[in-house]
Amino acid sequence: MGEQAEKAFRDCIPLFQALSDPYRQDIVLMLSDTDSMTVNELTEKLPLSRPAVSHHLKILREQGILKMEQFGTQRNYSLALEGALAQLKHLIITVEDRCY
Repeated sequence: MGEQAEKAFRDCIPLFQALSDPYRQDIVLMLSDTDSMTVNELTEKLPLSRPAVSHHLKILREQGILKMEQFGTQRNYSLALEGALAQLKHLIITVEDRCY
């Protein structure tokens, strides 16, 4: 495998790690069904504490999978998959080009 494919894999490691957790997967799937949700709304649907949900949201935000908008004291979370999808598409294209 070429250096370019190796770099593409390495660049995706944080994204893979963020998506490897089942609760973070659940959050992504819940947000795919709605425009946005608050931490409290997500906490009601998950068997986790509010701080745990906030921690998972932070990880997903850091990887560009979610965005957060604040309205007063309320924070709404929604999907922002463009960057993550572009990164994964780049990995797929690079692997196809270098490994096939």
